[in-house]
Amino acid sequence: MNRALIVVAKRPANGQTKTRLTPPLSPNQAVALYTCMLLDTLDLMTQVGDVRHILAYAPDDAEPYFRAIAPLQFHFHPQIGQTLGERLHHILSHCLANGCRQAVVMDSDSPTLPAALLRAAFEQLDDSAVDVVLGPCDDGGYYLIGLKQPCASLFDVIMSTPHVLADTVAAAERVGLRVALLPVWYDVDTAQEVRRLRVELAATPSTDAPRTRAWLNEYRPD
Repeated sequence: MNRALIVVAKRPANGQTKTRLTPPLSPNQAVALYTCMLLDTLDLMTQVGDVRHILAYAPDDAEPYFRAIAPLQFHFHPQIGQTLGERLHHILSHCLANGCRQAVVMDSDSPTLPAALLRAAFEQLDDSAVDVVLGPCDDGGYYLIGLKQPCASLFDVIMSTPHVLADTVAAAERVGLRVALLPVWYDVDTAQEVRRLRVELAATPSTDAPRTRAWLNEYRPD
């Protein structure tokens, strides 16, 4: 397989996972919700065929945890770098230097993202007129980025800001890279987005994000 679909994930830990959700969630609840979203994301990735499925994990000793919960076809690689941008650049560059002609990295907290958008990322990269594909979030970030060649300057921006998508597009344009944008989606970082997720799941088939759905059905906010 010469294409890679990568998810970046940190081992859940009380007080360190989804801290923007606490409150209203307790630290234990934030860990439980994130774990469900991660597991649903891993299953979502398996709906994309003819790719190498990779989980880029943190911290360094977390590989056994992720091996225990991930589907069998997953490969594992530690996240390397001090910043999120450095870690994204490293895992994409690693895949592109080791037999992959395309590499797409996604977040682990968009459990209802349609698998069709992941497949569309690779279809965009098949286009000779596209160098970079981005999946915009409506908070100004992005839920995925895909490349055919490494480019460190794409990640030399301040991450996790309301303008990281715009900054990344501008960085691509400065070095002459052509960008394709996928449809907008969202990730789950705030209580408002948890509410949005509940509404969405209530209106979608019961097979979508089953673990996240089950957890939210049991959760009763104060």
